[in-house]
Amino acid sequence: MHVRVRSAVLAIGSLLLSTLFLAPASAAAPGDVVEATPTTVYLAPGRLLEVPVKAWHLRYRSTSATGAATIVSGTLLVPKASYPFGKRPVAGYAVGTHGLGDQCAPSQAMANGTELELAFMSLLLLKGWAVAVTDYEGLGTPGDHTYMAGRSQGQAVLDSIRAATRTPGANVAAGGPVVIMGYSQGGSSAGWAAELHSSYAPELKLKGVAAGGVPADLQAVADNVDGGPDFGLAAAAGVGLDAAYPELALESYLTPEGAALFDDARDDCVDEIRSKLAGRHLTDLTTTDVMHRPDWQARLAQNRLGASKPSVPMFVYHGTGDEIIPIAVSRTLRREYCAKGANVLWTSVPASSHVLGAVEGGPLAIAWLASRVLGLPAISNC
Repeated sequence: MHVRVRSAVLAIGSLLLSTLFLAPASAAAPGDVVEATPTTVYLAPGRLLEVPVKAWHLRYRSTSATGAATIVSGTLLVPKASYPFGKRPVAGYAVGTHGLGDQCAPSQAMANGTELELAFMSLLLLKGWAVAVTDYEGLGTPGDHTYMAGRSQGQAVLDSIRAATRTPGANVAAGGPVVIMGYSQGGSSAGWAAELHSSYAPELKLKGVAAGGVPADLQAVADNVDGGPDFGLAAAAGVGLDAAYPELALESYLTPEGAALFDDARDDCVDEIRSKLAGRHLTDLTTTDVMHRPDWQARLAQNRLGASKPSVPMFVYHGTGDEIIPIAVSRTLRREYCAKGANVLWTSVPASSHVLGAVEGGPLAIAWLASRVLGLPAISNC
């Protein structure tokens, strides 16, 4: 009799477990955690100087640029100490350009002690905030990285924040204050998260978004770097947009040399991409004016920031001497946001290069985000 009862209980338990962990695909939602693996994060190469936080390597659900369900990887960092002021804030941190190969993903860099942007993440952690860092679509997961496909990147950032509140054992409650920060590719991703928030993730209590060195207009940036030392970034964006929108058929317009160079770049990190393609012109590697084809023009227009009013206050900053993304691109973005009635605090920093713009503007951005978490009024200079 006892054996039968025990068998029945086990059968019911198995059924419940099946219901909980094998839910039908239709029940899956963006931000749901597919896998959460504890990991260790280091500040220095050789796995030196372990960052004293709880950390998980995540695989979570998100949405592609064309609306398809996808799985993205990332890292969640949570301070070990409890947060004494209510629900722990979550900062979505959007990294700058790392490259196109899976080995370039921020998650890999943090585990290897080579993630330079961990310096800024650490400042956020010191405030007691959880930090969600997306790898973006296709960077650390199967498929090509959809580099500079704005909608994909913005949604990956918003879903990383959702995933932070759904990671077992992280104790990051939903409904707490949320902020987002990013520079360069991350600045674009942060901007897209701000524009998409109200329609894609309105339940997130987003308080503010800081976006620096924003490549808001991909056409303008591509024109600026063509033939220069950073042409590889434009080439990578071409690969990324082609991955996001297969109908663009980039390969069909490449010369044999162009096809070889672009294919080689697909698994390279940013330094390799820059060095291998430095000084090249797009016209040397293509058989037609790809960027001005109607299909490419349409997708470039869709990936231009400034068409929608951000739902929350924004802090936008840019280096005066930015050699990759002209400061005029940022000024145009400011003007377009202000014309739509957005709350924007825009500033230039006296940086002589794109990289120094991140160094000089990052602390300003973090201080501004801290004011948003505290609930202080956000001042606009539109």
